[in-house]
Amino acid sequence: MVTRTTLQQFFNDILQPKALKDYCPNGLQVEGKSEIRKLVAGVSACQALIDAAIAQQADAILVHHGYFWKGEKETLTGMKAKRIKALLTHDINLFAYHLPLDVHPEVGNNAMLAQQLGLTITGYLNENEMPGLLPYATLEQPVSAKALARTIGSALKREPLHIAREDDAIQTVAWCTGGADKFIEYAIEAGIDAFISGEVSEPTFHAAKENATHYFAAGHHATERYGVQALAAKCQETFPELKVSFVDIDNPV
Repeated sequence: MVTRTTLQQFFNDILQPKALKDYCPNGLQVEGKSEIRKLVAGVSACQALIDAAIAQQADAILVHHGYFWKGEKETLTGMKAKRIKALLTHDINLFAYHLPLDVHPEVGNNAMLAQQLGLTITGYLNENEMPGLLPYATLEQPVSAKALARTIGSALKREPLHIAREDDAIQTVAWCTGGADKFIEYAIEAGIDAFISGEVSEPTFHAAKENATHYFAAGHHATERYGVQALAAKCQETFPELKVSFVDIDNPV
């Protein structure tokens, strides 16, 4: 058994959420039981993950995408009301960490994506404004864009959308998981050959084409599965008495 306060302090000590300005509150978003024996981790606090946690008799849920986003409807109605009612009815804590889980150098989404793709971080782009958010790697040997697409698809079990010519050589790669396609502008400014993110928008297509910068849309969910898994594994290692499981709710986006 681990207390809610102990678990929250553990997550906060690792991720340091107060150091970042974010679009949502990071940490304990919904309060449940004070004693935690079972923790379920997942990417997003959707109804399917909550239902899985209830089925496993979990006392807490850990996610990357939680609730209370900037600009969202403030009332507790509809889908949002159903989700939070389920958490409160079953006395389940909800811990959510967004940008702090993206940028962490060991268990963060960007660091873990690099591990999945066999990339070694060389440095970071736009460090003054967004420290740790935009890593890049310089490959020892250039690879074809087609080969990089195969590597991404094999690692993430999802074929990426590739914008640019398949036969071009790539030696520098930058990335940011999730919905960060607009950050391709920093890769372009830095002369990076390719940029990887999760989603793609209409302007990104033109930016990649007109600047001869390769863009790989590898899936928002697919690129952000690994940070929360790494954090959950670290939690299990630290608190062996805690039962921890990861539930992957498939999402093609």
